[in-house]
Amino acid sequence: MSVAKSNTVAQKPHCSVAAHVLRIPAADLMQPPAYFRRKAVLDRVLGALLLLPGLPIIACLVLLVRLTSRGPGIYQQLRVGQHGRRFMMYKIRTMSLDAEAASGPVWTQARDPRINRVGRTLRKYHLDELPQIINVLKGEMSLIGPRPERPEFVHVLAESIPGYLNRLAVPPGVTGLAQLNLPPDNDLDSVRRKLALDCEYIRQAGPWLDIRLLLCTFLRLVKVPESWLLSVLGLRRAVTIPAMPGGVPSGGNGNGAEHTPATPVSILIQAAGDHSSRHEHGSKKHHRRAEGPKPR
Repeated sequence: MSVAKSNTVAQKPHCSVAAHVLRIPAADLMQPPAYFRRKAVLDRVLGALLLLPGLPIIACLVLLVRLTSRGPGIYQQLRVGQHGRRFMMYKIRTMSLDAEAASGPVWTQARDPRINRVGRTLRKYHLDELPQIINVLKGEMSLIGPRPERPEFVHVLAESIPGYLNRLAVPPGVTGLAQLNLPPDNDLDSVRRKLALDCEYIRQAGPWLDIRLLLCTFLRLVKVPESWLLSVLGLRRAVTIPAMPGGVPSGGNGNGAEHTPATPVSILIQAAGDHSSRHEHGSKKHHRRAEGPKPR
């Protein structure tokens, strides 16, 4: 079974923004409850049970992808796991071959033209993520946890969002509280919302929460309405985050176009604009205080 690898970072000079992600000591991150030590064993047992019926489905989907588009059926992509360790995450390929050869690393956008015809269906039912059970068996991922991000984005998001690296305190997950409640990331604010839910999950994780999250994920695969599921299972979360002065409104990505895919460079530009705006806002405030009250 041939496998496609994402080697864009090594090939493209404009992606040099991606610094090496170092191992992060556990003491530098938020401390997860002891439940996560037992959860690692449960993940592998459940992963093995899920892989038995999953392998024939994965094989059929790989064959379908190979027959309908050029390139391998399984795709490997470098992701960042617990404490900053890098690993190769497996997915069924849903995009055209070498989809990022020209652009470098970008987040997927709505109606992404890189996604092939079969890939749209696979993504709609989340079937492209089935091979990640192999990552669970290898101990690189958990069934439930924060979504693993690419190292190119982790570097810039850690620089731009305070506390972002706390989501690396536990293994990343195939599904999770943030993934079920929020759409895919497309700007800094969307990442901050997911970070809030990732940290909530890390603090409150337990067997009952995990059972509900797994049940919700399974029922979502068979297209039970998510809004109803989240409410009934007590998983719905309304996330509010403080506004970043001068930041880009939700739905934008900092480069001036609502539907332009976000890249590490565009995120840095947005973060720099936010920082500059906050600094300017603070300077004006200080200047007004220094002037004193205006004469009447």
